[in-house]
Amino acid sequence: MDAREFARLPDALRLWRGGVLHGGRIAYETWGTLNAARDNAVLLFTGLSPPAHAASSDRDPSDGWWQGMVGPQLAIDSDRYFVICVNSLGSCFGSSGPSSPDPATGKPYRLSFPDLSVEDIARAGYETVRSLGIERLDTVMGPSLGGMVVLAYAAMFPGATRRLVCISGTMAAAPFTIALRSIQREAITKDPDWKGGNYPPDRPPITGQRIARKLGMVTYRSAAEWQERFGRAPIRSDIEAQADPFASEFAVQGYLENLAQRWSNVFDANCYLYISRAMDRFELAAHGDPVALFRRASLARALVIGVQTDLLFSVTEQHAIAQALEAAGVATRFAPLSCIEGHDAFLVDLKTFGAEIGGFLRED
Repeated sequence: MDAREFARLPDALRLWRGGVLHGGRIAYETWGTLNAARDNAVLLFTGLSPPAHAASSDRDPSDGWWQGMVGPQLAIDSDRYFVICVNSLGSCFGSSGPSSPDPATGKPYRLSFPDLSVEDIARAGYETVRSLGIERLDTVMGPSLGGMVVLAYAAMFPGATRRLVCISGTMAAAPFTIALRSIQREAITKDPDWKGGNYPPDRPPITGQRIARKLGMVTYRSAAEWQERFGRAPIRSDIEAQADPFASEFAVQGYLENLAQRWSNVFDANCYLYISRAMDRFELAAHGDPVALFRRASLARALVIGVQTDLLFSVTEQHAIAQALEAAGVATRFAPLSCIEGHDAFLVDLKTFGAEIGGFLRED
């Protein structure tokens, strides 16, 4: 079953870095009902790789990437809010991106897809909301990449949302994450099967993708959590060691390999390259002074959540966002959480995150 719907983007859409997109579309899913005033909508942006399927519904009962967070009587309460989750522009789960067909040729864009930015992802979400007849959101929300996108959204579309929730985002990519993502991209582009981006669908650069995903996964969690979950538990027997002396021998290695294989089988390599580079290039200050931007955004309230064990988006970066919002006169709650799971805590510790997000949404 497929609960996705599709919003058509304005034709000849000019992107942030100057490219033009023709015939673009965004895949999205919804939960709940839009009220008569059209003012109860929550727009949810995702991290780098999830689809629009954030939670189960009557149209698609399978678990979503934020199952247990979105739904009736949950933190993001679909009995109260009309929740819209968009698949990012540039992704490969229904939205226009490098793997989707170019309407001019009928063939995949590949590297002819226009240069993508975080601002373009925000713009695509804004256009999706407008296509639904919504002038102003109740809340715009997103984790990780989505946390960057919501800041761009507020800067680019003043007055378009009443509240903002930024989860493990940043106002500008830090040198550590730029370095990390550059190595991940190089793992893909140096794979002979990448073929300059022109790989056939049945033979993508799996080796490069696996390495990129494993490197990412190591930083998505904290060292303390790896120790707690796996320790030095073994995975192979002595017989296996004799056959391949460099095969995986610890349980943590097997876990990473399993996740990497699953991800590489569903996510397009070129889409990953485009979105990863867009994250590196983002800098909110390119739009002006952040305090002035947040003041102009006309936000009523904001929630900024960071995780103290997060290696990718440090809690210091979250604090800086909260300080800028407060300096702009926005009533802001800053929540530096002590979850052990690191950057991925928002996907794992639903009890803690649900309490923060649900409490914020219930406070009017």
